[in-house]
Amino acid sequence: MVTRLLVYTRTTDYRHDSIPDAVTAVSGLAGFAVEHTEDPARFERPLDGCAAVVFLSTSGDVLTPAGRRRLARYVASGGGFAGVHAAACTEYGWPHYGELLGARFARHPAYQPGRVLVEDAGHPATRPLPAAWDLTDEWYDFETNPRDRVRVLLRADETSYDGGGMGADHPLAWCREQGGGRVFYTALGHASEAYRDPDFLAHLNGGLAWVSRLSE
Repeated sequence: MVTRLLVYTRTTDYRHDSIPDAVTAVSGLAGFAVEHTEDPARFERPLDGCAAVVFLSTSGDVLTPAGRRRLARYVASGGGFAGVHAAACTEYGWPHYGELLGARFARHPAYQPGRVLVEDAGHPATRPLPAAWDLTDEWYDFETNPRDRVRVLLRADETSYDGGGMGADHPLAWCREQGGGRVFYTALGHASEAYRDPDFLAHLNGGLAWVSRLSE
């Protein structure tokens, strides 16, 4: 059975050049059928046929009031939601979205190499990863530390790059329950290169499988 994902990439603020490559990569993950859209009206129609909704480097306000209500009901009633990278820079005008995702973007230093540390190796999004994972990304800082609201999966080693602003406890990827639904977020995935990185794709695939209830 193929699991259907609704992948949303609308932007009303900064737009990542990597979005086309990101959509291609998600569409190529085994076991998933992807419906890709940038039309906010799609969220005014039923979402029940989707195992998960994926906000893939969205930015700014991207939903209508009716779309906000439908997305909130969908997740509360058992639907999956995944946010990738700039999904944390999205819907600042909708307080519920910040609660849903777990934290909002604050800033990032220059795009540069650094190190990710696996904090919870028992999740599908982290099981394939090395305990310490070197890669290049934007190393998002968040307005608040989400730790008391989420299950932290990955954190940044701020000693491995310049300009980190959260200190030793710097979550980068996490998951949580929302009503009857599941939420996964990863701050990684800025550049097109990420979507050709086997480790990042394994991380993303595991997160999508978890929110879609394909794995535990």
